[in-house]
Amino acid sequence: MPNRIYLIGFMGSGKTTAGRKLASATGWDFIDLDLEIEKKENKSISEIFALCGEEYFRKIEAETLRNLKIRKDSVIATGGGTPCFHGNIDYMLATGIVVYLKLTVEEIKNRLISETADRPLLKGIREENLTEFIRNKIREREKFYNMAHIVTDGYNLNETTLLEEIKKMLI
Repeated sequence: MPNRIYLIGFMGSGKTTAGRKLASATGWDFIDLDLEIEKKENKSISEIFALCGEEYFRKIEAETLRNLKIRKDSVIATGGGTPCFHGNIDYMLATGIVVYLKLTVEEIKNRLISETADRPLLKGIREENLTEFIRNKIREREKFYNMAHIVTDGYNLNETTLLEEIKKMLI
């Protein structure tokens, strides 16, 4: 079975950006789970949430995660909630190396402040309520995020150091 690195963390934590860099540095494939879901459903994540609801999205997300066509070693960027539903964290821990890109509430808020319209869970949340929303969501999700094999600083991410940690686990 090909090696897999799953990147998890809150929305805006840099999973896609780090995933592309790691894949480029290793020569591995890069897979963005949200893009795979959008292809499968022929709708954007926002449309899926709006038309079908979060419960439907989480079901499709779990199915897509388990049915990814992985032909070679791959880095997989997951959605912020992926590890928290349908036993996804257990699946990822059993099939690859899970890396949690951890950021502070303020770091996440600064990254997301201009993207609230593009993020289904942030729609309708006013700027003055954003910090509290992020803090509460992280509190809910942190128990899943902290199950990762590697917890690393997503703000000052050093891909070279992270790769060294991952390589030690692959041996």
